[in-house]
Amino acid sequence: MVPEAWRKAARSERVVAGFLGAMLLADLLVAVLAPPNNFDSQTYHLPKIEHWVAQGGVGFYPTVIDRQLAMAPGAEYLLLHLRLLTGGDGLYNLLQLAAGIGGAIIASRIAAQLGGSRRAQLIAALVFGTTPIVVLEATSTQTDLVVALWVGSVATLVLDELRRRTAWPAMLLLGAAAGLTLLTKATGLLAVGPLLLLWFGAQVRQRPIWRAVAGAAIVAGVMALIAGPYLWRVQTTYSNPLGPSHLRDSISMQRHDPASVLVNALRITETALQTPAGPVGSGAIVGLAHALGVDPSARDITYWGATYPYESWPPDEDRVSFPVQGAFILIGAAVLLWRRSPARLYAAVFWLAVLAYVVTVKWQPWGNRLVVFLILLGTPLAALWADSLISVGRRVVAGVTVLALSAGAVAGAFAVSYGWPRRLVGHGSVFTTSDQDERFIRRPEWGTDYRWAADAVRASGAKRVGIVQGYNTWEYPWWVLLRGDDLVSLQSLQPDLPAPPVDSVDAVVCVDPPIGCWFYIPPQWNPQTHGSVTYAIRPKS
Repeated sequence: MVPEAWRKAARSERVVAGFLGAMLLADLLVAVLAPPNNFDSQTYHLPKIEHWVAQGGVGFYPTVIDRQLAMAPGAEYLLLHLRLLTGGDGLYNLLQLAAGIGGAIIASRIAAQLGGSRRAQLIAALVFGTTPIVVLEATSTQTDLVVALWVGSVATLVLDELRRRTAWPAMLLLGAAAGLTLLTKATGLLAVGPLLLLWFGAQVRQRPIWRAVAGAAIVAGVMALIAGPYLWRVQTTYSNPLGPSHLRDSISMQRHDPASVLVNALRITETALQTPAGPVGSGAIVGLAHALGVDPSARDITYWGATYPYESWPPDEDRVSFPVQGAFILIGAAVLLWRRSPARLYAAVFWLAVLAYVVTVKWQPWGNRLVVFLILLGTPLAALWADSLISVGRRVVAGVTVLALSAGAVAGAFAVSYGWPRRLVGHGSVFTTSDQDERFIRRPEWGTDYRWAADAVRASGAKRVGIVQGYNTWEYPWWVLLRGDDLVSLQSLQPDLPAPPVDSVDAVVCVDPPIGCWFYIPPQWNPQTHGSVTYAIRPKS
Protein backbone atom coordinates (compact mmCIF):
# COMPACT_ATOMS: atom_id res chain seq x y z
CA MET A 1 0.00 0.00 0.00
CA VAL A 2 1.46 3.37 -1.05
CA PRO A 3 1.64 5.90 1.83
CA GLU A 4 -0.63 8.92 1.48
CA ALA A 5 2.28 11.37 1.78
CA TRP A 6 4.10 9.65 -1.10
CA ARG A 7 1.05 9.80 -3.37
CA LYS A 8 0.63 13.52 -2.72
CA ALA A 9 4.34 14.34 -3.13
CA ALA A 10 5.45 16.26 -6.20
CA ARG A 11 7.53 14.44 -8.77
CA SER A 12 10.66 16.39 -7.80
CA GLU A 13 10.13 15.46 -4.16
CA ARG A 14 9.87 11.80 -5.08
CA VAL A 15 13.07 12.03 -7.10
CA VAL A 16 14.95 13.58 -4.17
CA ALA A 17 13.58 11.02 -1.71
CA GLY A 18 14.38 8.16 -4.08
CA PHE A 19 17.91 9.42 -4.64
CA LEU A 20 18.51 9.72 -0.91
CA GLY A 21 17.16 6.20 -0.45
CA ALA A 22 19.56 4.89 -3.10
CA MET A 23 22.47 6.70 -1.44
CA LEU A 24 21.53 5.19 1.90
CA LEU A 25 21.40 1.68 0.46
CA ALA A 26 24.78 2.15 -1.22
CA ASP A 27 26.34 3.40 2.01
CA LEU A 28 24.73 0.55 3.94
CA LEU A 29 26.19 -1.96 1.51
CA VAL A 30 29.69 -0.53 1.93
CA ALA A 31 29.34 -0.31 5.71
CA VAL A 32 28.29 -3.95 6.03
CA LEU A 33 30.74 -5.45 3.52
CA ALA A 34 33.88 -3.50 4.48
CA PRO A 35 35.76 -4.14 7.73
CA PRO A 36 37.03 -1.13 9.70
CA ASN A 37 40.07 0.23 7.85
CA ASN A 38 40.31 3.88 8.81
CA PHE A 39 43.91 4.93 9.54
CA ASP A 40 43.29 6.72 12.84
CA SER A 41 40.94 3.98 13.99
CA GLN A 42 43.67 1.37 13.59
CA THR A 43 46.00 3.52 15.68
CA TYR A 44 43.84 4.69 18.58
CA HIS A 45 40.04 4.58 18.13
CA LEU A 46 39.66 0.79 18.06
CA PRO A 47 42.61 -0.48 20.14
CA LYS A 48 41.21 1.29 23.21
CA ILE A 49 38.03 -0.78 22.90
CA GLU A 50 40.06 -4.00 22.97
CA HIS A 51 41.99 -2.82 26.03
CA TRP A 52 38.69 -2.05 27.79
CA VAL A 53 37.35 -5.52 26.99
CA ALA A 54 40.58 -7.17 28.13
CA GLN A 55 40.73 -5.33 31.46
CA GLY A 56 36.98 -5.33 32.10
CA GLY A 57 36.66 -1.54 32.45
CA VAL A 58 37.20 1.80 30.73
CA GLY A 59 40.04 2.98 32.96
CA PHE A 60 43.39 4.04 31.57
CA TYR A 61 46.16 1.53 30.85
CA PRO A 62 49.84 1.59 29.84
CA THR A 63 50.41 2.72 26.25
CA VAL A 64 52.80 4.83 24.22
CA ILE A 65 49.94 6.01 21.96
CA ASP A 66 48.46 8.49 24.41
CA ARG A 67 45.74 9.46 21.92
CA GLN A 68 44.08 6.20 22.99
CA LEU A 69 43.61 7.76 26.43
CA ALA A 70 43.41 11.51 25.89
CA MET A 71 41.05 11.61 22.90
CA ALA A 72 37.39 11.76 23.96
CA PRO A 73 35.85 8.23 24.03
CA GLY A 74 32.13 8.89 23.49
CA ALA A 75 31.83 7.16 20.11
CA GLU A 76 34.03 4.29 21.28
CA TYR A 77 31.75 3.74 24.29
CA LEU A 78 28.95 3.07 21.80
CA LEU A 79 31.16 0.77 19.72
CA LEU A 80 32.09 -1.09 22.91
CA HIS A 81 28.48 -2.22 23.21
CA LEU A 82 28.59 -3.64 19.68
CA ARG A 83 31.89 -5.35 20.49
CA LEU A 84 30.49 -7.01 23.61
CA LEU A 85 27.22 -8.01 21.93
CA THR A 86 28.75 -9.47 18.76
CA GLY A 87 32.27 -10.43 19.80
CA GLY A 88 33.81 -8.62 16.83
CA ASP A 89 33.85 -5.48 14.71
CA GLY A 90 31.46 -6.49 11.92
CA LEU A 91 28.88 -3.84 12.85
CA TYR A 92 31.25 -1.01 13.78
CA ASN A 93 30.72 0.95 10.55
CA LEU A 94 26.98 1.17 11.23
CA LEU A 95 27.45 3.62 14.10
CA GLN A 96 28.57 6.49 11.87
CA LEU A 97 26.00 5.50 9.25
CA ALA A 98 23.26 5.80 11.87
CA ALA A 99 24.70 9.16 12.94
CA GLY A 100 24.68 10.33 9.31
CA ILE A 101 21.03 9.35 8.89
CA GLY A 102 20.18 11.08 12.16
CA GLY A 103 22.08 14.16 11.01
CA ALA A 104 20.06 14.37 7.78
CA ILE A 105 16.82 14.08 9.76
CA ILE A 106 17.92 16.77 12.20
CA ALA A 107 18.97 19.11 9.38
CA SER A 108 15.53 18.65 7.84
CA ARG A 109 13.82 19.29 11.19
CA ILE A 110 15.82 22.46 11.82
CA ALA A 111 14.85 23.72 8.36
CA ALA A 112 11.21 23.25 9.35
CA GLN A 113 11.77 24.96 12.72
CA LEU A 114 13.19 27.96 10.85
CA GLY A 115 10.06 28.22 8.74
CA GLY A 116 11.12 26.12 5.77
CA SER A 117 8.64 24.41 3.47
CA ARG A 118 8.53 20.68 2.82
CA ARG A 119 10.75 21.26 -0.20
CA ALA A 120 13.27 23.11 1.98
CA GLN A 121 13.27 20.19 4.39
CA LEU A 122 14.00 17.77 1.55
CA ILE A 123 16.76 20.03 0.25
CA ALA A 124 18.32 20.07 3.73
CA ALA A 125 18.36 16.28 3.81
CA LEU A 126 19.74 16.20 0.25
CA VAL A 127 22.53 18.69 0.95
CA PHE A 128 23.71 16.97 4.11
CA GLY A 129 23.13 13.43 2.86
CA THR A 130 25.16 13.94 -0.31
CA THR A 131 28.09 15.96 1.06
CA PRO A 132 31.10 13.84 0.05
CA ILE A 133 32.83 13.96 3.44
CA VAL A 134 29.56 12.91 5.11
CA VAL A 135 28.98 10.07 2.65
CA LEU A 136 32.49 8.69 3.15
CA GLU A 137 32.54 9.10 6.91
CA ALA A 138 29.19 7.33 7.15
CA THR A 139 30.92 4.00 6.50
CA SER A 140 33.92 4.57 8.77
CA THR A 141 34.81 4.26 12.45
CA GLN A 142 35.80 7.90 12.76
CA THR A 143 33.82 10.06 15.21
CA ASP A 144 32.96 13.25 13.32
CA LEU A 145 29.41 12.29 12.36
CA VAL A 146 28.67 11.13 15.90
CA VAL A 147 29.67 14.50 17.36
CA ALA A 148 27.74 16.25 14.57
CA LEU A 149 24.65 14.28 15.59
CA TRP A 150 24.94 15.48 19.19
CA VAL A 151 25.58 19.08 18.13
CA GLY A 152 22.56 18.94 15.83
CA SER A 153 20.50 17.52 18.70
CA VAL A 154 21.45 20.49 20.87
CA ALA A 155 20.52 22.87 18.04
CA THR A 156 17.07 21.44 17.41
CA LEU A 157 16.31 21.21 21.15
CA VAL A 158 17.35 24.85 21.62
CA LEU A 159 15.10 25.97 18.76
CA ASP A 160 12.21 24.14 20.41
CA GLU A 161 12.69 26.18 23.59
CA LEU A 162 13.23 29.70 22.26
CA ARG A 163 9.61 30.77 22.70
CA ARG A 164 8.64 28.83 25.80
CA ARG A 165 9.80 28.18 29.31
CA THR A 166 11.87 25.03 29.27
CA ALA A 167 10.49 22.22 31.43
CA TRP A 168 12.91 20.05 33.36
CA PRO A 169 12.61 17.01 31.04
CA ALA A 170 13.75 19.18 28.12
CA MET A 171 16.59 20.51 30.29
CA LEU A 172 17.72 16.93 30.91
CA LEU A 173 17.66 16.21 27.17
CA LEU A 174 19.59 19.40 26.44
CA GLY A 175 22.19 18.54 29.07
CA ALA A 176 22.47 14.99 27.76
CA ALA A 177 23.05 16.14 24.16
CA ALA A 178 25.61 18.71 25.28
CA GLY A 179 27.33 16.20 27.56
CA LEU A 180 27.52 13.61 24.80
CA THR A 181 29.07 16.26 22.55
CA LEU A 182 31.79 16.92 25.11
CA LEU A 183 32.31 13.19 25.67
CA THR A 184 32.69 12.57 21.91
CA LYS A 185 34.80 15.48 20.64
CA ALA A 186 35.64 18.74 22.37
CA THR A 187 35.50 20.77 19.15
CA GLY A 188 31.73 20.26 19.16
CA LEU A 189 31.57 22.66 22.11
CA LEU A 190 32.51 25.46 19.71
CA ALA A 191 28.95 25.21 18.42
CA VAL A 192 27.23 23.96 21.56
CA GLY A 193 28.50 26.94 23.56
CA PRO A 194 26.80 29.60 21.38
CA LEU A 195 23.66 27.46 21.15
CA LEU A 196 23.39 27.17 24.94
CA LEU A 197 23.96 30.91 25.30
CA LEU A 198 21.08 31.47 22.87
CA TRP A 199 18.88 29.16 24.94
CA PHE A 200 19.87 30.83 28.22
CA GLY A 201 19.14 34.28 26.82
CA ALA A 202 15.70 33.12 25.68
CA GLN A 203 14.96 31.74 29.15
CA VAL A 204 16.06 34.94 30.87
CA ARG A 205 13.54 36.86 28.78
CA GLN A 206 10.69 34.53 29.75
CA ARG A 207 11.20 33.75 33.43
CA PRO A 208 12.89 35.14 36.58
CA ILE A 209 16.67 35.17 36.31
CA TRP A 210 17.10 32.74 39.19
CA ARG A 211 14.95 30.16 37.43
CA ALA A 212 16.97 30.57 34.25
CA VAL A 213 20.19 30.13 36.24
CA ALA A 214 18.74 27.05 37.95
CA GLY A 215 17.88 25.62 34.54
CA ALA A 216 21.40 26.27 33.30
CA ALA A 217 22.72 24.51 36.41
CA ILE A 218 20.62 21.45 35.57
CA VAL A 219 22.02 21.38 32.04
CA ALA A 220 25.57 21.79 33.33
CA GLY A 221 25.00 19.11 35.94
CA VAL A 222 23.86 16.56 33.38
CA MET A 223 26.87 17.42 31.21
CA ALA A 224 29.15 16.82 34.20
CA LEU A 225 27.52 13.48 34.99
CA ILE A 226 28.08 12.27 31.43
CA ALA A 227 31.53 13.65 30.64
CA GLY A 228 32.91 14.29 34.13
CA PRO A 229 34.42 10.85 34.91
CA TYR A 230 36.40 10.81 31.66
CA LEU A 231 37.55 14.42 32.05
CA TRP A 232 38.66 13.70 35.62
CA ARG A 233 40.78 10.76 34.46
CA VAL A 234 42.44 12.95 31.83
CA GLN A 235 42.96 15.76 34.34
CA THR A 236 44.57 13.52 36.94
CA THR A 237 46.80 11.84 34.33
CA TYR A 238 47.91 14.88 32.29
CA SER A 239 47.11 17.81 34.63
CA ASN A 240 44.76 19.16 31.97
CA PRO A 241 41.28 17.92 30.95
CA LEU A 242 42.24 18.33 27.28
CA GLY A 243 45.19 15.96 27.49
CA PRO A 244 48.98 16.29 27.18
CA SER A 245 50.45 19.54 25.95
CA HIS A 246 51.89 18.11 22.73
CA LEU A 247 48.43 16.96 21.63
CA ARG A 248 46.79 20.25 22.54
CA ASP A 249 49.46 22.34 20.84
CA SER A 250 49.42 20.27 17.66
CA ILE A 251 45.74 21.06 17.10
CA SER A 252 45.01 24.38 18.85
CA MET A 253 45.95 27.78 17.43
CA GLN A 254 48.86 29.41 19.25
CA ARG A 255 48.40 32.78 17.53
CA HIS A 256 45.17 34.75 17.70
CA ASP A 257 46.07 38.07 16.09
CA PRO A 258 43.64 39.16 13.33
CA ALA A 259 46.09 38.42 10.50
CA SER A 260 46.73 34.84 11.68
CA VAL A 261 43.04 34.14 12.23
CA LEU A 262 42.20 35.53 8.76
CA VAL A 263 44.85 33.35 7.11
CA ASN A 264 43.61 30.32 9.05
CA ALA A 265 40.01 30.99 7.98
CA LEU A 266 40.97 31.40 4.32
CA ARG A 267 43.02 28.20 4.28
CA ILE A 268 40.21 26.21 5.89
CA THR A 269 37.69 27.65 3.41
CA GLU A 270 39.87 26.99 0.36
CA THR A 271 40.53 23.40 1.44
CA ALA A 272 36.82 22.78 2.02
CA LEU A 273 35.71 24.31 -1.30
CA GLN A 274 38.48 22.89 -3.49
CA THR A 275 37.38 21.53 -6.90
CA PRO A 276 39.08 19.00 -9.21
CA ALA A 277 40.99 21.98 -10.60
CA GLY A 278 43.07 21.70 -7.43
CA PRO A 279 44.12 24.39 -4.93
CA VAL A 280 43.84 27.18 -7.51
CA GLY A 281 43.05 29.83 -4.91
CA SER A 282 45.88 28.90 -2.62
CA GLY A 283 48.40 31.14 -4.39
CA ALA A 284 46.42 34.25 -3.55
CA ILE A 285 46.05 33.09 0.07
CA VAL A 286 49.78 32.43 0.36
CA GLY A 287 50.52 35.84 -1.16
CA LEU A 288 48.12 37.59 1.23
CA ALA A 289 49.61 35.72 4.18
CA HIS A 290 53.10 36.89 3.33
CA ALA A 291 51.83 40.45 2.82
CA LEU A 292 50.34 40.31 6.33
CA GLY A 293 53.57 38.95 7.78
CA VAL A 294 52.20 35.44 8.39
CA ASP A 295 53.88 32.22 7.28
CA PRO A 296 50.96 30.15 5.85
CA SER A 297 52.61 26.92 7.05
CA ALA A 298 53.89 28.20 10.39
CA ARG A 299 53.78 25.65 13.19
CA ASP A 300 51.78 27.92 15.50
CA ILE A 301 48.84 28.11 13.06
CA THR A 302 49.31 24.81 11.19
CA TYR A 303 49.12 21.20 12.35
CA TRP A 304 52.63 20.02 13.11
CA GLY A 305 54.43 18.64 10.08
CA ALA A 306 51.77 19.81 7.58
CA THR A 307 52.31 22.26 4.73
CA TYR A 308 49.75 24.47 3.02
CA PRO A 309 48.38 24.13 0.34
CA TYR A 310 47.14 20.57 0.09
CA GLU A 311 45.15 18.74 -2.57
CA SER A 312 41.84 17.91 -0.89
CA TRP A 313 39.39 17.25 -3.73
CA PRO A 314 40.00 13.48 -4.30
CA PRO A 315 37.24 11.36 -2.66
CA ASP A 316 39.19 10.23 0.39
CA GLU A 317 37.41 9.91 3.75
CA ASP A 318 40.07 11.95 5.55
CA ARG A 319 40.21 14.99 3.28
CA VAL A 320 37.59 15.18 0.51
CA SER A 321 36.28 18.67 -0.20
CA PHE A 322 32.64 19.63 -0.71
CA PRO A 323 32.58 22.72 -2.97
CA VAL A 324 28.89 22.65 -3.94
CA GLN A 325 27.45 21.99 -0.49
CA GLY A 326 30.00 24.28 1.15
CA ALA A 327 29.18 27.15 -1.19
CA PHE A 328 25.44 26.75 -0.57
CA ILE A 329 26.03 26.75 3.20
CA LEU A 330 28.31 29.79 3.30
CA ILE A 331 26.27 31.89 0.88
CA GLY A 332 22.97 30.83 2.41
CA ALA A 333 24.19 31.62 5.92
CA ALA A 334 25.43 35.05 4.77
CA VAL A 335 22.18 35.89 2.95
CA LEU A 336 19.97 34.83 5.86
CA LEU A 337 22.11 36.76 8.32
CA TRP A 338 21.44 39.86 6.21
CA ARG A 339 17.73 39.27 5.66
CA ARG A 340 15.08 39.89 8.27
CA SER A 341 13.77 36.38 8.73
CA PRO A 342 13.09 33.78 11.44
CA ALA A 343 16.47 32.23 10.56
CA ARG A 344 18.50 35.38 11.18
CA LEU A 345 19.35 34.62 14.80
CA TYR A 346 20.20 31.02 13.97
CA ALA A 347 22.48 32.23 11.15
CA ALA A 348 24.25 34.49 13.65
CA VAL A 349 24.86 31.51 15.94
CA PHE A 350 26.22 29.53 12.98
CA TRP A 351 28.70 32.27 12.11
CA LEU A 352 29.72 32.57 15.75
CA ALA A 353 30.50 28.82 15.78
CA VAL A 354 32.50 29.21 12.55
CA LEU A 355 34.44 32.10 14.08
CA ALA A 356 35.14 30.06 17.22
CA TYR A 357 36.47 27.23 15.06
CA VAL A 358 38.87 29.31 12.95
CA VAL A 359 40.15 31.09 16.07
CA THR A 360 40.88 27.91 18.01
CA VAL A 361 41.62 25.06 15.54
CA LYS A 362 44.65 25.06 13.25
CA TRP A 363 44.42 24.33 9.55
CA GLN A 364 45.32 20.74 8.78
CA PRO A 365 45.21 18.61 5.61
CA TRP A 366 42.38 16.48 6.99
CA GLY A 367 40.49 19.38 8.51
CA ASN A 368 37.48 18.89 6.21
CA ARG A 369 36.24 16.04 8.36
CA LEU A 370 36.59 18.13 11.53
CA VAL A 371 33.96 20.62 10.33
CA VAL A 372 31.19 18.06 9.78
CA PHE A 373 29.32 19.47 12.78
CA LEU A 374 29.42 22.91 11.12
CA ILE A 375 28.13 21.38 7.88
CA LEU A 376 25.14 20.00 9.80
CA LEU A 377 24.47 23.34 11.49
CA GLY A 378 24.73 25.24 8.20
CA THR A 379 22.76 22.86 6.00
CA PRO A 380 19.29 24.21 7.02
CA LEU A 381 20.42 27.71 6.05
CA ALA A 382 21.61 26.42 2.67
CA ALA A 383 18.26 24.71 2.18
CA LEU A 384 16.23 27.80 3.02
CA TRP A 385 18.25 29.92 0.62
CA ALA A 386 18.09 27.33 -2.17
CA ASP A 387 14.34 26.97 -1.70
CA SER A 388 13.91 30.75 -1.96
CA LEU A 389 15.86 30.77 -5.24
CA ILE A 390 13.67 28.01 -6.67
CA SER A 391 10.52 29.83 -5.54
CA VAL A 392 11.28 33.26 -7.02
CA GLY A 393 9.52 32.40 -10.26
CA ARG A 394 12.52 33.05 -12.49
CA ARG A 395 13.21 29.93 -14.51
CA VAL A 396 16.88 30.67 -15.07
CA VAL A 397 17.59 31.19 -11.37
CA ALA A 398 15.58 28.13 -10.38
CA GLY A 399 17.19 26.04 -13.10
CA VAL A 400 20.73 27.01 -12.10
CA THR A 401 19.91 26.25 -8.46
CA VAL A 402 18.55 22.81 -9.31
CA LEU A 403 21.57 22.08 -11.49
CA ALA A 404 23.95 23.09 -8.69
CA LEU A 405 22.12 20.89 -6.18
CA SER A 406 22.21 18.05 -8.70
CA ALA A 407 25.95 18.50 -9.17
CA GLY A 408 26.43 18.21 -5.42
CA ALA A 409 24.32 15.06 -5.37
CA VAL A 410 26.39 13.54 -8.17
CA ALA A 411 29.56 14.31 -6.21
CA GLY A 412 28.09 12.43 -3.27
CA ALA A 413 27.18 9.46 -5.46
CA PHE A 414 30.70 9.42 -6.90
CA ALA A 415 32.14 9.44 -3.37
CA VAL A 416 30.19 6.40 -2.21
CA SER A 417 30.88 4.56 -5.48
CA TYR A 418 34.57 5.32 -5.92
CA GLY A 419 35.67 6.77 -2.58
CA TRP A 420 38.68 5.65 -0.62
CA PRO A 421 39.44 3.50 1.31
CA ARG A 422 36.04 1.79 0.84
CA ARG A 423 34.39 1.74 -2.58
CA LEU A 424 31.79 -0.12 -4.59
CA VAL A 425 33.59 -0.15 -7.93
CA GLY A 426 37.17 -0.11 -9.18
CA HIS A 427 40.39 -1.38 -7.63
CA GLY A 428 39.81 -2.26 -3.99
CA SER A 429 36.04 -2.73 -4.39
CA VAL A 430 34.34 -4.22 -1.35
CA PHE A 431 32.96 -6.90 -3.68
CA THR A 432 36.36 -8.15 -4.88
CA THR A 433 38.73 -7.48 -1.97
CA SER A 434 39.18 -9.95 0.88
CA ASP A 435 38.54 -8.95 4.48
CA GLN A 436 42.24 -8.98 5.39
CA ASP A 437 43.30 -7.06 2.29
CA GLU A 438 40.55 -4.50 2.91
CA ARG A 439 41.84 -3.90 6.45
CA PHE A 440 45.30 -3.06 5.11
CA ILE A 441 44.17 -1.32 1.92
CA ARG A 442 45.87 1.97 2.91
CA ARG A 443 49.14 0.14 3.60
CA PRO A 444 49.13 -3.16 1.66
CA GLU A 445 52.79 -3.82 2.47
CA TRP A 446 52.00 -3.68 6.18
CA GLY A 447 49.46 -6.48 5.76
CA THR A 448 52.13 -8.92 4.64
CA ASP A 449 54.39 -7.93 7.54
CA TYR A 450 51.68 -8.15 10.21
CA ARG A 451 50.39 -11.53 9.01
CA TRP A 452 53.93 -12.95 8.82
CA ALA A 453 54.59 -12.04 12.46
CA ALA A 454 51.14 -13.11 13.69
CA ASP A 455 51.50 -16.53 12.03
CA ALA A 456 54.87 -17.06 13.72
CA VAL A 457 53.53 -16.03 17.15
CA ARG A 458 50.51 -18.31 16.86
CA ALA A 459 52.70 -21.21 15.72
CA SER A 460 54.89 -20.76 18.82
CA GLY A 461 51.94 -21.32 21.13
CA ALA A 462 52.43 -17.96 22.87
CA LYS A 463 49.45 -16.88 24.94
CA ARG A 464 50.60 -13.56 26.43
CA VAL A 465 51.98 -11.22 23.79
CA GLY A 466 53.70 -7.90 24.38
CA ILE A 467 53.02 -5.03 21.96
CA VAL A 468 55.59 -2.39 21.01
CA GLN A 469 54.34 0.39 18.73
CA GLY A 470 55.59 3.54 17.07
CA TYR A 471 53.47 6.59 17.95
CA ASN A 472 51.54 6.65 14.66
CA THR A 473 51.50 2.95 13.80
CA TRP A 474 48.61 0.51 13.76
CA GLU A 475 47.94 -1.46 16.93
CA TYR A 476 44.46 -2.72 16.12
CA PRO A 477 45.49 -5.40 13.56
CA TRP A 478 47.21 -7.33 16.36
CA TRP A 479 43.90 -7.59 18.20
CA VAL A 480 42.32 -9.03 15.05
CA LEU A 481 45.15 -11.35 14.00
CA LEU A 482 45.90 -12.60 17.52
CA ARG A 483 42.30 -12.84 18.73
CA GLY A 484 42.16 -14.94 21.88
CA ASP A 485 45.67 -14.08 23.08
CA ASP A 486 46.36 -11.82 26.05
CA LEU A 487 47.85 -8.65 24.55
CA VAL A 488 49.63 -6.06 26.72
CA SER A 489 51.59 -2.92 25.92
CA LEU A 490 55.28 -3.01 26.88
CA GLN A 491 55.45 0.80 26.68
CA SER A 492 53.88 3.55 28.74
CA LEU A 493 53.89 7.35 28.73
CA GLN A 494 51.89 7.40 31.96
CA PRO A 495 54.12 7.53 35.08
CA ASP A 496 51.45 6.03 37.34
CA LEU A 497 50.76 3.17 34.89
CA PRO A 498 54.05 1.33 34.34
CA ALA A 499 54.24 -1.21 31.54
CA PRO A 500 54.78 -4.87 32.45
CA PRO A 501 58.34 -6.24 32.06
CA VAL A 502 59.25 -8.10 28.89
CA ASP A 503 59.91 -11.32 30.81
CA SER A 504 56.21 -11.43 31.74
CA VAL A 505 55.19 -12.21 28.12
CA ASP A 506 55.68 -15.21 25.85
CA ALA A 507 56.32 -13.20 22.69
CA VAL A 508 56.72 -9.63 21.44
CA VAL A 509 55.39 -8.02 18.26
CA CYS A 510 56.81 -4.65 17.34
CA VAL A 511 55.92 -2.07 14.68
CA ASP A 512 58.78 0.37 14.66
CA PRO A 513 62.20 0.69 13.06
CA PRO A 514 64.23 -2.39 14.11
CA ILE A 515 66.51 -0.32 16.34
CA GLY A 516 63.46 0.80 18.32
CA CYS A 517 62.25 -2.78 18.66
CA TRP A 518 65.65 -4.01 19.83
CA PHE A 519 65.47 -1.55 22.73
CA TYR A 520 62.59 -3.57 24.20
CA ILE A 521 63.46 -7.09 23.05
CA PRO A 522 66.34 -8.98 24.73
CA PRO A 523 68.90 -10.08 22.11
CA GLN A 524 68.72 -13.69 23.30
CA TRP A 525 65.10 -13.77 22.13
CA ASN A 526 66.45 -13.74 18.56
CA PRO A 527 64.19 -11.01 17.08
CA GLN A 528 63.15 -11.45 13.44
CA THR A 529 62.28 -8.52 11.15
CA HIS A 530 60.21 -8.37 7.98
CA GLY A 531 59.61 -4.91 6.53
CA SER A 532 58.17 -2.70 9.28
CA VAL A 533 57.41 -5.52 11.74
CA THR A 534 59.63 -7.38 14.19
CA TYR A 535 58.66 -10.33 16.38
CA ALA A 536 60.48 -12.38 18.99
CA ILE A 537 59.62 -15.50 20.98
CA ARG A 538 60.84 -15.96 24.54
CA PRO A 539 63.37 -18.82 24.63
CA LYS A 540 62.25 -21.92 26.47
CA SER A 541 64.18 -22.38 29.67
